[in-house]
Order: sequence, then C-alpha cells, then structure tokens
Amino acid sequence: MLSSRVKTLPLHSDFKTTLKVNILNRKAAVVIIITMFVAGAGLVAILGFSNLSPAVSGKPTGTGNPSYVYKLPDSMFFAGERMPLENIDTRESLEREIITTAYRHSSTILIIKKSHRFFPLIEKILAQNGIPDDFKYLVAAESDMLNQVSPAGATGFWQIMAETGKEQGLEINNEVDERYNLEKATKFACDFFRKSYDRYGNWTLAAASYDGGRNAIDEQISIQREKNYYDLLLADETARYIFRVVAYKIIMNDPAAYGFELTEKDYYPELKFTEIRIDSGVSDFTSFARSFGTNYKNLKMMNPWLRKPYLTNRSRKSYLIKIPEKGSRGTGFYENNK
Repeated sequence: MLSSRVKTLPLHSDFKTTLKVNILNRKAAVVIIITMFVAGAGLVAILGFSNLSPAVSGKPTGTGNPSYVYKLPDSMFFAGERMPLENIDTRESLEREIITTAYRHSSTILIIKKSHRFFPLIEKILAQNGIPDDFKYLVAAESDMLNQVSPAGATGFWQIMAETGKEQGLEINNEVDERYNLEKATKFACDFFRKSYDRYGNWTLAAASYDGGRNAIDEQISIQREKNYYDLLLADETARYIFRVVAYKIIMNDPAAYGFELTEKDYYPELKFTEIRIDSGVSDFTSFARSFGTNYKNLKMMNPWLRKPYLTNRSRKSYLIKIPEKGSRGTGFYENNK
C-alpha cells in the first residue's frame, strides 16, 4: 500500500534566493503596470479623450463612438416617395447605412463640407430639368463628390462610363472628357433619371436604375413580378443604394445629431469665376492661364474636363472655359465667402 504521507524536502539556499527575487520582480511589475495605468488615465483626461469610455445615452461627440446606435426617423421620404419603415427589412437596411455613413468620419465630414460648394449648381440643374432635389445626394453615394475613376472606368462626380457618355452626346477623348464637367455630367444624369422615371413611374426605381442599370432592374421586375423597389430582391450594391443615398440626406440635413459639429464657417465656399468662350485651339494652357492673371494649376482645377496642356480643336467647336476670379485662391477670399 502506498503511503498517503508526503515527505517535505528542504529548499536549497540558491533556490530560496531565486524565489525571493522572482517575487520581488513580480511585485515591481505590478507597481509599474498600476503606475502606467494611472498615468495613462491622466493623459487621457488631459488630452480630452474622455469619450473613449463606453457610450451612454445622449448625443455623440464629433469623433463618434462605436457603441452608439442612432435613432431612426419615424418616417422618411425619397423624392417625395415614402420609405416603408414599418417593414423590418426596410428599417434595418436604412439603419445599416446610417451607422456606416455616420462612422465613415473623414469621408462623411468632407462630403458635408463640400456640399455648400457643389450643391447649388447641382440643385439648379436638377430643378431646370424637373428632377426632384433629393437626387443631389446621389453624387455623395456615387463618388464622395470627387472626380474619381472607378476600377470599371466610371468617371467623375456622376460616375459615367465612357461608352454610355458618348452615346448621350458627351465629348470623351484624349484632350476633352466632359464626364469631368459637372454641369454637363449633371445634365446627362438628369436625362437618365427622366427616361427611367418614364419607364418605371416612380423616382425610387429611377434612382436605383442609375446604379444597377435598367436592364438588370427590368430583369428582376420580370422574374419577381414586383414593381416596388422595397419589394425587389436586387444585387447587393443596388439593394443598398437608395438607403445609402437617404442616409446622406438624413445626416447632411442634421450633422450635429450624428456627431458632426460644424459651423457655417466650416463649409467650403463656392468658387468664383468668369467664363470665356473659345472656338479655336490653344497651344499652351500655361501661357493661356497667365494671360488671364492665373496659372495652369488653378485653370485646370476649374476646368478638370481639359485633359491635356493644349487643345487642338480642329473642328472649331465652341467651349466655355472658367477663369478663376482674381484673388480667389487667397485666404482673404476664402474668409469673405464663409
């Protein structure tokens, strides 16, 4: 039978010394950790990062807090057409886009700031073409209000494909690309919206077709025998599109409620310019710009549709070129227009 007694062996003196050192080291480590924690908390308080604490009820700060869930509006309309927020899928889809947009801090705040620069022109062209004002928010969803090019080649604020643009009369070549001309691109978009509205009989599907294309929308209407956007199962990007657009509408109309604290002075002002008409070529836009008291960079910023440092214009076509107003680059102009 094995004995249940355990014999205790004496500790070697070197082992005792090592044990004491280890215990002291552990105590020192604990003290260091506590000290660092306290110092860190003080630094947080000094630098004003107190909003890193867990979210509580109330309005979020401008930096946003990932624990905060924004309240959805009781009702919402796009282009005068009601969103059926009583449907679970509709409500959750809108909530997804509001949360996603509200926490895309740098992109969303820049879009809000740029709205005062670009919306007045877009609003004017939409009104002239009988398109509801809410369609201006599509440029936020399409391009973040940037003259960017998608991996598929869609270009400009309105993300127009070259072939489609050419079919609708836009000039697109090595020297001129009118997809970068905000006025002409917006008129192109208005023509698309009107034709889609005539086909579907409602503005919501007209907007969705700008993202998904009419052929894809038509196919799903035929398969599912539904004519309401909110009742159709569509490709993910198109299914999210209207909700993303409406999320921008909601946030841009009340930025503070979603953590974006801006004053009137924070918005970018409209740029002032005069227009000149030319019907001949320009051999050197650097000299051309200087003759009007500006430089090549500012001329191209105002006219991004001019793609080369020259314009051959063999067909003698008439073009309107924007010339920056004198002093428009200076901070004095910027401050006076806030």
